[in-house]
Amino acid sequence: MESPLLKSPGAVAADPPDQEVAGHYGDPAREQRALERGAAFVDRSNRGVVKVSGPDRLSWLHSLLSQHLDALKPFEPTEALLLGPKGHVEHHLFVVDDGEAVWAHVEPGSAPSLVEFLDRMRFMLRVEVADVSDEYMVVTGPPSGSEHPAWPDVAGTTTRIVPRGEFPEGLDPAGVWAYEALRIAEHRPRFGLDTDERTIPHEAGYVETAVHLNKGCYRGQETVARVHNLGRPPRRLVFLHLDGSVDRLPAHGDPVEIPGGRAVGFVGSAARHHELGPIALAMVKRNVPVDAELLAGGVAAAQEVVVSPDTGSNAQIALRRRSARHG
Repeated sequence: MESPLLKSPGAVAADPPDQEVAGHYGDPAREQRALERGAAFVDRSNRGVVKVSGPDRLSWLHSLLSQHLDALKPFEPTEALLLGPKGHVEHHLFVVDDGEAVWAHVEPGSAPSLVEFLDRMRFMLRVEVADVSDEYMVVTGPPSGSEHPAWPDVAGTTTRIVPRGEFPEGLDPAGVWAYEALRIAEHRPRFGLDTDERTIPHEAGYVETAVHLNKGCYRGQETVARVHNLGRPPRRLVFLHLDGSVDRLPAHGDPVEIPGGRAVGFVGSAARHHELGPIALAMVKRNVPVDAELLAGGVAAAQEVVVSPDTGSNAQIALRRRSARHG
């Protein structure tokens, strides 16, 4: 559903998957600064909104998702993952309960498939699931006293679910490019951009925000428990400081290489930050040295660790090494 703000003077549509909202309104750097100081809002109305009602909603979602939800307090925001049978991330949900229903916002275009899955899992429980994206939307801006479901977000902002078309008054709009630059600078991965179909929670750092490690069974839990106990996930999320002398950003999906041309991962999302310059998030193989210089889509990049190569390693693993006398 295309945002009406795309018709604003200077509005330029963002790249997929955000093409239905404005990437910027003519001055991305100014919009970033305005968003940071609480003088702007971001139209994120392309995101999906899902509502789950009924007296069994929290215990039911607790049994399906990665987060501890059965005792979630009203208006206490959290995050959760829907995992596949082998532990791969299928959906990333931002969740809050208002005392009568659970509200979640998810990536653009993903609400229908999430609702379809949840509907199949209702059985005889007292729950109702609905895609309410036509009626409600997501907006990010300064904290407010609004009673709409809300989450703390980048640079001290608050993200809220509000009735569609109810944009904040008295604030200028900032494009989604501004939000994305601040998100990347805060090392927050975005599902579907900084992840792929093989991503498991430990690789992207989701264990810190969206996984409860001491709850009952849920789909994909075995993978989470194995990596938590033994460590060594196949890949890890990194933050990249890109060469500022290059006049382009690497594209989503571009290869990340080490000197010599060997591919070791892929670029997730990239942006131009008003203070840090060009930056990106990327997924690379776990064994890439943390101080290795990289090429991201051909652009030189210095990496900053987001997910440690040893993440989840709660077991003491003794490595068997060849004796020196055996060469």
